[in-house]
Amino acid sequence: MPQWDDRPMVGRDAELARLLAAVDRAIDGRGCAVLLAGDAGVGKTRLLDELAARAAGRGVRVLTGHCVDLGDVGLPYLPFVDLLRPVAGEPAAASAAAQPALAGLLAGRAVAGAPELPAGEAADLGRPLTPRPLLDDGRLQLFEAVAALLGELAAVTPLLVVFEDAHWADRSSRDLLRYLLARLADVPVALVVSYRSDDLHRRHPLRPLLAELVRLPGVERLELAPLPDAAVGELVRGLTPEVPDSTVEDVVARAEGNAFYAEELLAAGLAGETLPLALTDVLLARVEQLGEAAQRVVRVAAVAGRRVRHELVAAVGGLDPTELEAALAEAVHRHLLVVSDDGRYRFRHALLREAVLADLLPGERVRLHAAIAAHLLATPGGGTAAELALHARGSNDLAGALSASLEAAAEAGRVGAPAEQLQHLEAALALWSAVPDAAGRAGRDQVELLLDTAAAARRGGELHRAVALLRSALELLGEDGDPIARARVHSTLAQALGRIEDQAAAHRETSRAMALVPAQPPSVVRTWAAATHARTSYDRGLRAEGDAAADEALAAADTLGLDSAWADTAVSLVRMRGSGDRAVVRARLEEALVRARRSRDTDVEMRVLFNLAVVPQDAGDVAEALTWIDAGLERARELGVEWAFYPAELRHLGVVARYVTGNWEGSLQLADQLARVPVMAAHVRAAGLLVQVGRGDPAAADRVAWARGLVRRLDAHVLLLLATASAEIDLAAWAGDAGTAAERARAAAERVRTLWGADRLAVVRLSAMALAPVGDAAVTARLLGDDAGARRWVETGEELAGLAHAAVEDHLRSVGGYGAEGVAWLTRVEAEQARLAGRVEPDLWRAAVDAFGYGHVYEQARSRWRLAEALLATDDRAGAAEELRAAASVADRLGAAPLRAALVALARRGRLPLDLPGAGRVVDPAAVFTPRESEVLGLLARGRTNRQIGAELYISEKTASVHVSNILAKLGAGGRAEAVALAAARGLLPSVGAPAS
Repeated sequence: MPQWDDRPMVGRDAELARLLAAVDRAIDGRGCAVLLAGDAGVGKTRLLDELAARAAGRGVRVLTGHCVDLGDVGLPYLPFVDLLRPVAGEPAAASAAAQPALAGLLAGRAVAGAPELPAGEAADLGRPLTPRPLLDDGRLQLFEAVAALLGELAAVTPLLVVFEDAHWADRSSRDLLRYLLARLADVPVALVVSYRSDDLHRRHPLRPLLAELVRLPGVERLELAPLPDAAVGELVRGLTPEVPDSTVEDVVARAEGNAFYAEELLAAGLAGETLPLALTDVLLARVEQLGEAAQRVVRVAAVAGRRVRHELVAAVGGLDPTELEAALAEAVHRHLLVVSDDGRYRFRHALLREAVLADLLPGERVRLHAAIAAHLLATPGGGTAAELALHARGSNDLAGALSASLEAAAEAGRVGAPAEQLQHLEAALALWSAVPDAAGRAGRDQVELLLDTAAAARRGGELHRAVALLRSALELLGEDGDPIARARVHSTLAQALGRIEDQAAAHRETSRAMALVPAQPPSVVRTWAAATHARTSYDRGLRAEGDAAADEALAAADTLGLDSAWADTAVSLVRMRGSGDRAVVRARLEEALVRARRSRDTDVEMRVLFNLAVVPQDAGDVAEALTWIDAGLERARELGVEWAFYPAELRHLGVVARYVTGNWEGSLQLADQLARVPVMAAHVRAAGLLVQVGRGDPAAADRVAWARGLVRRLDAHVLLLLATASAEIDLAAWAGDAGTAAERARAAAERVRTLWGADRLAVVRLSAMALAPVGDAAVTARLLGDDAGARRWVETGEELAGLAHAAVEDHLRSVGGYGAEGVAWLTRVEAEQARLAGRVEPDLWRAAVDAFGYGHVYEQARSRWRLAEALLATDDRAGAAEELRAAASVADRLGAAPLRAALVALARRGRLPLDLPGAGRVVDPAAVFTPRESEVLGLLARGRTNRQIGAELYISEKTASVHVSNILAKLGAGGRAEAVALAAARGLLPSVGAPAS
């Protein structure tokens, strides 16, 4: 039998070169990553083996982690356990092992010792609880510890980290992978992630992660295509030089470029068998060549998983030691099983395992699952609760599966894996009705388990799933259930509904909670129902109802000593009633912060911190807002709650505030810093789109399309809608697509009006942004003499301005005044309206420049650009040059390429010597056109025909036509309109900046 594992690699020179280039970048001190995609069996593993060998030869250390198909078990961080095992005893890992969670990974086990989660969502009802970080158990700290450990290892020797079979990765491993790709950009680590592209169905959880990762700096995607026929033939002949040509041709035809298929087809043919038509038959034919004992070992391994311990095979296989060793040796020598570095056995390819599993009879599969489950139960440390749950379910031991699923959920919670915790809790819920003593085994009733599962969903950012679970709890309680329990669920459900922007449903739920529990005597459940009802009433514009609930909640909270409920209600009141004195508002919020911290309710504490940042942000004091934002985010890191609702909102606010102040790099970094952003917090990343659009990033269009897809799915997520629409409008504006910009602004304004009613000042910003390209279109139409087009664009612009003014009027009538940002955008609208109408109003644009002086660096620069245009039109060339220089300085600092290009174009049109790099030499029109041609060009710009030009200049129509032809030839234009546009862009039009008549 040939040594196939030592075969030379064929047909992959180009792919190997790209991977080695990534390794070279790591050697040079730069982090990078390659996403290696390919169908099952196409040769990813062989390519990675070659890469590992070549990298080691270059002095690079190689660490490899394998993902394993455990069905829906969800074993957290398994590939990282595999990857870090070789470094566990090294000095670099010694200090890292002080982190309990990382110590668990280094030891290949979950971390124990963290307390269990509280039953239900008790924190939302104001009960004193253990601080929230114990619930998440330092998940961010674990991620940072892994990154730090890899960084320390890479500081000694550059690393190649191979992450194999990512299509099987559990969610926590995917999150950690995302974090590392963002975190290790400047560390000498080359990370290669392989996955099966043919496994990625439309809803596969890896798909959205790949879409994000490929847009990160230093990350590239490498598609491993099927091998060419010639390479497959070379492979076959390299494996068995004496193989007949007819066999080679048959293998090449049937393998269709898949290296593994080719090898298996060849192996079956060498055994004297007719080549099967289906690969499954080929794979099983290989298995059937084994002796009975070896076949039994392979079947045990297939049920156990792709990687299996020797002890488990020995315990379950039913063979004596001598038979077992011989059977394992046969399976290994026949290339069905491979011995891993850690001594465990794995299938040479996952397709082998799948074929064996598919061939098992149901009864045999159940018996093997039962035997494995019994071994795991009898062997401490023999496996995880998640593995036990899988095998208990497979053996129809539903009671055992329930207990194991609950224990697996607890283990997932202890290692900070909320997604896997939710998965296991939902598995327990699915088994509940089939287990007679489920409540006894679970130590809680089904309603409590539903509340626990909903709490895990909320911690993991799965708010819609939490809503569904809480509604199931209400259905289970029924109309005749305990009113206290029902009220508690109604209040908790209202909080979740409010966070997915379903304010009407949230108000209905708090109304029901209020109806179930009397106000007297005061109780915890009633107090929280009133506090939550105040918030939902205010959100619905029911101020009197909200005030009554808030007053009741404050009084009851004082009576019961519920600091968290008091603080939560105080925030609601401050946001609704407000005060003209920011110092008074701050003092009230700071008192709420003290009470929230005293109650140890992290959710309320983060809400208070968020509002402490919002108040100065609304007032235009971005510096103070950033102080509170950064303090809040730091506190969230300390508490381990960075994925909770209000920390995500703080992060979004931080992304926006940094964009406003001109810290664009910081804005992008904050947007992409979290390892995983829950779907309902997608607006955090979407907020960074404005930076990409503002810089003219080529990837901006793809990112905007990604955000637009989320908007369609989450149609009630207003902040996501606003972030996406703003980026879409700006992208269309810089592309000169006024129609798209106007359409996006109108659609977003209508949706915001539907969802937020009178509180929609954001519409002013959308309208102002869309008015800019619409005004440009109107100016161009006038320049070309297109009166009908100009009227059309003016109507469109006036409609947009009307949306802005209506939003302001509704806000003043129903909500009250507005801050510096609202003033600035409204001033911009008024300036754009004047430009739209063809009026030159430098004072309006100067007012816009001053209004954005509250701290919005970029928009102030854009206003200076338009002010310079207006000044040029009034022949204030010195003033225009000064504004252009100021705007260009900002554009250069921000890397705002589109704005920079617009400033340079204006400088050229105005023939202003700005000394701007790229502005070029100022060209005198007299050096290009004769005096008569300049006169003709000016009339062309006013839309005159040849006959009209001749009449006005007292020349014949034929002579006018000759001049027009000369102008088109000098400009390289194909028509009159193009000639005018080119002349305007190059600053060659007479009377530059004057409004067209």
